[in-house]
Amino acid sequence: MIEEALICECEERLKDKFARLEKISLFNTEKVLNAFKKNKLALRHFNPTTGYGYGDEGRDTLNAVLADIFGAEAAVMSPNIVSGTHAISLCLYGILRPNDTFVSITGEPYDTLSGVIRGENDGSLKDFGIHFDVIDLKNNAIDLDAVKKYLSEHKPKMVFMQRSRGYEWRPALTIDDIEKAVRLVRSCGFDGCIFMDNCYGEFVETKEPTEVGVDLAAGSAIKNIGGGVVPTGGYVVGAEKYVKLAQNRLTAPSIGGEVGSYAFTYQYFYEGLFLAPHVVKEALKGSWLTGAVLSALGYDTSPALDENAGDIIRAVRFDTEGKLVAFINNIQKNSPVDSFVEVLPWDMPGYEEQVIMAAGCFVQGASVELSADAPIKEPYIAYMQGGLTYEHVKIALKNLQL
Repeated sequence: MIEEALICECEERLKDKFARLEKISLFNTEKVLNAFKKNKLALRHFNPTTGYGYGDEGRDTLNAVLADIFGAEAAVMSPNIVSGTHAISLCLYGILRPNDTFVSITGEPYDTLSGVIRGENDGSLKDFGIHFDVIDLKNNAIDLDAVKKYLSEHKPKMVFMQRSRGYEWRPALTIDDIEKAVRLVRSCGFDGCIFMDNCYGEFVETKEPTEVGVDLAAGSAIKNIGGGVVPTGGYVVGAEKYVKLAQNRLTAPSIGGEVGSYAFTYQYFYEGLFLAPHVVKEALKGSWLTGAVLSALGYDTSPALDENAGDIIRAVRFDTEGKLVAFINNIQKNSPVDSFVEVLPWDMPGYEEQVIMAAGCFVQGASVELSADAPIKEPYIAYMQGGLTYEHVKIALKNLQL
């Protein structure tokens, strides 16, 4: 167990960071509240629908609220989107056509997109003759010179960015990083779609990518934006012409976003979205405390204490597989659900290596709740995220046996 004196000492060191997070949370909470008020949210919007869902006010108002929060023209937040990977895939398949090229300027995308992009005879983008290029990061940052050179020689239809670190030892992109990249891309004469995987980044700062020039963003509804309450789903938000193409892929070109019922209440989508800025703040406070304490104990963690966070993920590096597995199990043991379960590496769909995951969550896999996971490969890095309350993260940290 970790000494409480060390935890208190680290909390004192983090006072300025915590004060900044409180201001961000206040700003974003007001932004969300204003969107609810502007769209005149009412009890009737919680009502379920069945069948085709024509005229579903709960669905349509939720989409309008999300668009306003992101400063965007349009949005779709739907329980029919099963994950962040699904949301991202809707955008890729909706916009790209045979012989089109798209390029990632943040290195290789997250593991679960590999099959979407490069699968063989399974309906992947490659199967449809869509080409994919990658510009590697340089010193863990977007290589702006390489991006400029690439765009002077190629004409891709889409420029892709991944905000979060994924399973990589690199900082997540901050809004300043994103804005700088967008400006460079546009200065090269690119007039196509700038698309962002926004998973784990919502409400971390006072602006979202669509407010600094990104055309389209997508993510999971059970991460940051769901506030630990949303039971399922994902979202797409951005320029109306691109959102409509994603909606066409979600349903069909003839019906787009006009259909889609939900036979349960929409209350949790609205409630989770309302709570999300506060929950993200709690998760970030927990992440910084974990980073400070483990750094003091000699562990290598990211982001470093002198950096800004672009997402809610805390990476911790271990020197053996055994220590990595033990850390993940420590998180599971301090979960409110299934605390008695020992977690083991397994062949998780969409990943090349075995993955171990601690997720004793109220919503299965909701990584805005305190959770941790890792691919079983060198270097042995655990990716901890979430925490509905700072107190929970603090208790779990105190009980860690390292």
